[in-house]
Amino acid sequence: MASSILQGLFSLSLAELLHWAVYLCVLYLVYKISRVFLTQKKLETALSAFPGPERHWLYGIAHKFKRDGTDLDLINSYAKQFDCAFPLWLGNFFAYLFVYHPDYMKAILSRQDPKDNLAFHFLSTIIGKGLVVLTGKKWFQHRKMLTPGFHYDVLKPYVKVMSDSVNVMLEKWEKLVPNKKPVELFHHVSLMTLDTIMKCAFSYESNCQNNSEHAYIKAVYELGFFVDYRTCNLQYHNDFIFNLSPHGFRFRRALKIAHEHTDSVIKLRKESLKQEREVEKIKQKRHLDFLDILLCAKDENGQGLSDKDIRAEVDTFMFAGHDTTASAISWTLYCLAKYPEHQEKCQEEAREVLGDRTTVEWEDLNKLPYTAMCIRESMRLFPPVPAITRELKEPITFFDGRSLPKGTLVVLSMFCMNRSPSVWDNPEVFDPLRFSPENSSNRHSHAYVPFSAGARNCIGQIFAMNEMKVTIALTLQRFQLDLDPDNEPRMIQELVLRSVNGIHVNLMKMDKAL
Repeated sequence: MASSILQGLFSLSLAELLHWAVYLCVLYLVYKISRVFLTQKKLETALSAFPGPERHWLYGIAHKFKRDGTDLDLINSYAKQFDCAFPLWLGNFFAYLFVYHPDYMKAILSRQDPKDNLAFHFLSTIIGKGLVVLTGKKWFQHRKMLTPGFHYDVLKPYVKVMSDSVNVMLEKWEKLVPNKKPVELFHHVSLMTLDTIMKCAFSYESNCQNNSEHAYIKAVYELGFFVDYRTCNLQYHNDFIFNLSPHGFRFRRALKIAHEHTDSVIKLRKESLKQEREVEKIKQKRHLDFLDILLCAKDENGQGLSDKDIRAEVDTFMFAGHDTTASAISWTLYCLAKYPEHQEKCQEEAREVLGDRTTVEWEDLNKLPYTAMCIRESMRLFPPVPAITRELKEPITFFDGRSLPKGTLVVLSMFCMNRSPSVWDNPEVFDPLRFSPENSSNRHSHAYVPFSAGARNCIGQIFAMNEMKVTIALTLQRFQLDLDPDNEPRMIQELVLRSVNGIHVNLMKMDKAL
């Protein structure tokens, strides 16, 4: 039969072949268009129970987002109009359901739905298949093997490492004080958290705070930039188009530098551990770092992680850890500058606990309760990760009876929930006492989830909170922070919550005699 079809094709003239080619192309085009419209109809049906903002027939509401510092306020204004959730249409054929009610959050986060592939595809090209990206059985296996790396015995020595990195940053700030010019926080804090995490991840002394031109440091920052850039530019969502572009060339060059650096560190560490495969033997010589934990980890069958898996987890720890913490610290310092009465209380607490010491000890961390409350309140108003995404692998029905089918893309908006009047009293007011034990005891379990919740909560949240407390305490021990009235930050969601125009404060050196 196949031979007869071929003979028939060879007997056709060129004009007839072209005719059939055009016919087949038209059929294929009709098929693809039909699929698009059927998908759009299915999506309309799935989201029909959820009213939302009026949308343009072609753009949806995508054209309303300007990336000028007003987008999050726009989304929050929609959240105040619609109960619990609303669909956000990016064009007429693609939509997410934004949810921002604690019961909706709980229903979704208590499941094992995977993260949206579109949102994490660009990040996975950098960090590989680490905990942030993995799903299913392999995620569970990695999570179980990595959990010992965040035990308090491992985290305890990191506090001194954090103190050292913070002090490097503060020494730089002392040199800037005589200039009497506002300091942009995020750049300095991000270098500090990168410095810290490289020391804690694989004991690497990068000196990045004083030498940000280091090839690896530049590569890390370039890669973060390209993830944000691809997310915001629709033409670069296509891998083929991006890879052919000048940006794609720069991305691959930076990725090569970053991966070669990580691979070389792993190779050297594996060589040094050949004679000391047991964690206890290593602990007798020095404190463990994250790489030690990864190289010594074994599953129930005695099988360790592959080199590829180890690199993915190290890169995940690096990229997922330093910018999120930098965002939280920067916005907390901004809040304390804006509300001097709370800054003063944190300063008094830091001086009482630390005295003249420039290093925070493990035992000090629990003696900073007011500082911790200020950090939590700052993360409520300015969540480092304003939203997370899920793709429903099974249908779901919410407490109010509304349902979503399998395959629906959902955005869990912590930003909108944290500013919702139905969840928080006076949500726009900065009030750290919301997080006092007595005020927190009756709060909904999912009304405040800065580190997500459920099985996929952030494995590094204790590490992050420790670093925040160390940074805030040491900073307020040395400096008073005042707002720059001419440069109010304008929020923008990228990989983390940033400001379009930076986060600027004025620094004044504190008198040690006070």
